[in-house]
Amino acid sequence: MAERKASSTRLRVVAARLLWLLFVACASVLAVAALLIALEAEPDNPLVELVLNLADGVDLGVFDLDNPIKRFAGDNGETTTALFNYGIGAVVYLVLGRLVDRLVRP
Repeated sequence: MAERKASSTRLRVVAARLLWLLFVACASVLAVAALLIALEAEPDNPLVELVLNLADGVDLGVFDLDNPIKRFAGDNGETTTALFNYGIGAVVYLVLGRLVDRLVRP
């Protein structure tokens, strides 16, 4: 019985760590994409294109730059919109990741 409980505890700890890493990876993709947009990185670069495509998939349509939570106008409107929306998305992923970690971890 104790061995089964220990095994279950280890499994839950590993699952919690993996889920936390997944949420951190999603937050990181959004943060790096916002940084690339702010730095006006060359969109034809394959690595930049990959990160922006990943961010487009990770934003879940909620933090999407085509239909953002808040759109800014002006000279730096596109950059500010990306930083704001992807920044909020990254924070949400980190908060949700921590909550899921706490729920799964024994």
